[in-house]
Amino acid sequence: MDAELAVLAGTAGTTLVTLLTTEAWQRVSDGITSLWRRAEPERAEVISAELEVTRTDLLAAQAGGDLETGGELGAEWQGRIRRLLVTHPEEAAALRAILDELRPTPDVPLVTQHATASGHARVYQAGRDQHIDQR
Repeated sequence: MDAELAVLAGTAGTTLVTLLTTEAWQRVSDGITSLWRRAEPERAEVISAELEVTRTDLLAAQAGGDLETGGELGAEWQGRIRRLLVTHPEEAAALRAILDELRPTPDVPLVTQHATASGHARVYQAGRDQHIDQR
């Protein structure tokens, strides 16, 4: 799998989990289920049910102040989506279209960041202002 598809899967997993507890949750669920319906129709209903369970788990975690569950569920969905894209790379364009449709309104800026560091390098990223004072 190329790096672009891996990044796409990561973005999709994070977006999916972030939006499952908002008013957009049904659109997210419908969009993700539609990917499976086209690529692996026999699994589409299972995926739909798993999205419902994920939403229920997220809502319960938020109500209990659990900050870890969202990241864990995001990683699970990232893996599922990545595996779907490995076996069905033709679905990448449809996934991008779903993510574009779910993108925030124009008055809310969308920030996408990518960085690679190796050795003793450091990466500092920010969506807005960043002040670093190292001596």
